[in-house]
Amino acid sequence: MIPETGFLGMMLGATLGVQVVLALLAVMSLWSWTIIFHKLILYKRTRHLVSKGYALFNEAHDLSEGLQAVSRDGDSPLSKVGLMAVAEFRKLEKADIERERKRMLVKDTLRRVLRQGVSEEMRHLGSSLSFLATCANAAPFIGLFGTVWGIMHAFHSIGLSQSAALATVAPGISEALVTTAIGLVVAIPATIAYNYLLALLGEVETEMVNFAGAFLNRVEREVSWASGPKG
Repeated sequence: MIPETGFLGMMLGATLGVQVVLALLAVMSLWSWTIIFHKLILYKRTRHLVSKGYALFNEAHDLSEGLQAVSRDGDSPLSKVGLMAVAEFRKLEKADIERERKRMLVKDTLRRVLRQGVSEEMRHLGSSLSFLATCANAAPFIGLFGTVWGIMHAFHSIGLSQSAALATVAPGISEALVTTAIGLVVAIPATIAYNYLLALLGEVETEMVNFAGAFLNRVEREVSWASGPKG
């Protein structure tokens, strides 16, 4: 039996426009919370992998040992970025050009590849975050639209009943105001989560950029043909 009072009864008795707005907000909330939990677990794990991989790379005795340490976990972004850089390095090493020309190209080439690798990993990790930003910005306005729609319907009902008594006005206005409240309930967690996840993602990016710099430094120090002439 459907209750006539209470929140559920009020929503079931709302106008179609208000119900559509509430359904849309419910879907947005469900999807945003799914993204929040998924990204929170993913980013914390990725931050751990990247920090650990960067530390192991710095502690390694040489470039080869460092890459092996980073590649132990294939899910680590550093492993993917490192493999891209090594593949490009091997191509340049085998290229049929003079050694001096190779030496001049290697640093810029590796820098571009490392930047591309970091950008691809960040794009992959950052996917779906835009939906949280959309929820944070749009949900209050969607709720406000439902409120305006509900109040318009309430005033229309007043005109039809030719009565401005509180008992006539209150139900329609109360159900209308609920949509604004629910819009804020959707937007506030999305805003907080978006900012927090963005901060975690920034930490991951910083470690990846540091790894790219350390990789370049090791190539210059340890690969004979890639380093400059000895003075």
